[in-house]
Amino acid sequence: MFKLSSILNRGLSVEDAIEGIGTGTVTVIDVRDHAEVRSTGKATGALHIPLARLQDMANPSHPDFHDGLRTERSIAVYCASGGRSMAGKQILRKLGYRDVHNIGGLGHWVKAGGKVEPV
Repeated sequence: MFKLSSILNRGLSVEDAIEGIGTGTVTVIDVRDHAEVRSTGKATGALHIPLARLQDMANPSHPDFHDGLRTERSIAVYCASGGRSMAGKQILRKLGYRDVHNIGGLGHWVKAGGKVEPV
């Protein structure tokens, strides 16, 4: 059986992200908009940084930098289905983050056994 990450060639599986968020080695970012997150909740422990704000909030020199981001951790990005998280991955890579992975959508998180918390 293939892991979803192998099929999508992402490197870090959703299962790895779930384990890593629990051990503090992975930062998970939800790039969906506020209405989506309010409607469905977000992955337990994930940071919510909407894609439209990611360029600023992931830039350490910007006043709106989110201090929850750590360059020494792997970063796993998700959205509703994987499209916006791919754009988020590209933004983070351009900002100098090296270990960044698109783990798809919130549904992939849930299917892999990840918990969801209300917002």
